[in-house]
Amino acid sequence: MSIEHHDVHIRPVREEDRDAVIGLAAQLAEGVPEWRDPGAVVEAARQWLAGYFTPASQQPGAVFVAVAGGEVVGMVSVNTHRHFTGPVEAYIGEVAVAPHAVRMGLGRRLLGAAEDWARGQGLRHLTLETAAGNTTARRFYAAVGYQEEAIRFTRVLDRLRDRPDTA
Repeated sequence: MSIEHHDVHIRPVREEDRDAVIGLAAQLAEGVPEWRDPGAVVEAARQWLAGYFTPASQQPGAVFVAVAGGEVVGMVSVNTHRHFTGPVEAYIGEVAVAPHAVRMGLGRRLLGAAEDWARGQGLRHLTLETAAGNTTARRFYAAVGYQEEAIRFTRVLDRLRDRPDTA
């Protein structure tokens, strides 16, 4: 399927988009570390995405989809959260583009919809997270103006001898 930039529409998610949006869950497992169960990541992503189909009155944020030729080919969710220093910020929970639709400007357009939503809420910052191993996403976010703010470290403790010395 060839997708032309001008043939893609970004719009708020609808109930009829449920299966297509949940079908994008596998894209959210890219770059997960070897010690994480990719199946568990995809299942968690399916649950998150299904949660966006609650009644609109109970949905504090927004979800937008990219539609091409009547097919949902991407999505972004945006909400608010309080940064540990106090200010309320916009936060992208998930952004995903179907494999056959990557590198066609959809990610930029989806982020643009989230940014517009955040501006409409009067917010100054928009944050998101991605797996450290997802180098494609990290390069993309940097290219569109996002800056790395925090680094998360994990140590796998599957053996007793992994304990750090306490001397």
